[in-house]
Amino acid sequence: MIDNTHKAQASAWFSDLQDTLITILEDFEETARFQRKTWERPGGGGGTMALLTGEMFEKAGVNVSTVFGEFSEEFRAQIPGCEETPTFWASGLSVVIHPRSPHIPIVHMNTRVIVTGKQWIGGGADLTPCFPIDQDTQDFHAAFQETCDTFDPTYYEIFKKAADDYFYLPHRGEPRGVGGIFYDYLNSGCWETDFTFTQAVGRTFAEIYPELVRRHLATPWTEEDRKVQLKKRGRYVEFNLLYDRGTLFGLKTGGNVEAILMSLPPVVEWGN
Repeated sequence: MIDNTHKAQASAWFSDLQDTLITILEDFEETARFQRKTWERPGGGGGTMALLTGEMFEKAGVNVSTVFGEFSEEFRAQIPGCEETPTFWASGLSVVIHPRSPHIPIVHMNTRVIVTGKQWIGGGADLTPCFPIDQDTQDFHAAFQETCDTFDPTYYEIFKKAADDYFYLPHRGEPRGVGGIFYDYLNSGCWETDFTFTQAVGRTFAEIYPELVRRHLATPWTEEDRKVQLKKRGRYVEFNLLYDRGTLFGLKTGGNVEAILMSLPPVVEWGN
């Protein structure tokens, strides 16, 4: 089981990565800056929201939290390691970016460490373009495959399939986007290896997504393109409210509702 030193290491890393991503994203904006807001969880812990409303990114959120306490009786049966004790500790970072341009893809990334009677690391990143471009998709996947292969040559195919299976809207019969990687309950038996891997996932995201943004900065778009974007955002909302485990975890553990629903876009349209 990880000790307090490892817990401090994890929460410090997530805070550092938050700062790094904020700097990277603000570099795309002329004047807009992230607004930070700290919050405390009544049952223990808290976090810092960082939200941006800019010319390039219509809404970008980079949130960190470290929370602890006890699961409700209703929820503990769904969490590994809570058979004998309902206590938990969790720390992580969550990123969702909704660009203003329909030609810059929506993106999500999160990494987290959870400790109950068991311990594990989870996370991943996935891309949701309104107008998929093969080269963007290939480069996004290649970046994470290289990261995965550095640690275990079996990781990428396993985590890619997990992303394809998870980021899927069964009521629509369609994927949310073009995938990426998704891993949960990762515990190889070596904390340092697993934690170094999740750090590498964060660094990879910080490199590949800005590259995709730069490719499409000057691409013009029309009102028809905007309509396509708003409907794609609607699909994003459907997934996050119906199926997203992180949303459920946050709400069931008394997290900050504003931070939990940070992933929702500012403007959407509904339709087929």
